[in-house]
Amino acid sequence: MITTYLLNLPHGITLSCRSAGEKGKPVLVFLHGFPEAAFVWDATLEHFAAQGYRCIAPNLRGFEKSSSPTDVAQYRAKHLVQDIAALIGIESPNQPLAALVAHDWGGAVAWNLTNQMPQLMRKLCIINSPHPGTFLRDLKNDANQQAASSYMNFLCRPDAESLLAEDDFRRLFEFFSRLGAVDGKYAWLDEATKAQYRDVWSQGLTGGCNYYRASPLKPPLDEKSAIHGIDIPHEALTVKIPTQVIWGMQDIALPPRLMDGLEAYIPDLKIHRVQDATHWIIHEQAALVHRLLGEFLT
Repeated sequence: MITTYLLNLPHGITLSCRSAGEKGKPVLVFLHGFPEAAFVWDATLEHFAAQGYRCIAPNLRGFEKSSSPTDVAQYRAKHLVQDIAALIGIESPNQPLAALVAHDWGGAVAWNLTNQMPQLMRKLCIINSPHPGTFLRDLKNDANQQAASSYMNFLCRPDAESLLAEDDFRRLFEFFSRLGAVDGKYAWLDEATKAQYRDVWSQGLTGGCNYYRASPLKPPLDEKSAIHGIDIPHEALTVKIPTQVIWGMQDIALPPRLMDGLEAYIPDLKIHRVQDATHWIIHEQAALVHRLLGEFLT
């Protein structure tokens, strides 16, 4: 059974969380992306709670009922990392997480957190979320990746929220088709799931858009774009704990090339390429994701 609660962090941020499983069991934390929310993990929380884990999925700051600071700078990586580190300190105070599991923007937070505080978790599982080293490489140098990520600059527009809300969130629902399709089938996007998305989006879109506004990692618009001046030290990109990457190979926004070179940053790495899945593999192939994660945890 899924329970919901508000978690007050020591630095003044509140995260709205969803959970399943008994307190005191090994903890798994699941991080969502954009334009999603913590509810996308519900089936996964229940599955692993039945396997003996305490499972927690927070809504990241800016999403659903979590705190939504108005200052764009409050959505920079260091603040997002601080939120999840504080959550782990509260929810698993006496031992590291069994694993941190993350998709999309949640993965961006997880890559940074695992580099900076690897002691907080035993394992890392990333699902269709680019490592900052390979993402920076391709945003700088690969025209195909620049084109695939062009939507990021759209989401930085000052009117992005109002445009996204138009026509019953038409553009947001199009994210699910434009970021990859498998035989044109979206059976998972039923009316009940659409209603869950509408409920989250109706609570505000500015927080989600602020992730893109705050990040320097987006396609260059011209030779003066900030990304040209970014050079991340190798030591700030390494992950020294066992890491599993699950990738839906039909992801159009984040194509498989982003996995090229990962071994230079992650010595203990397993990659699972899923040919018939897209960016939305968590919805499309939940049973497969559960199996791969379960095998990784044992």
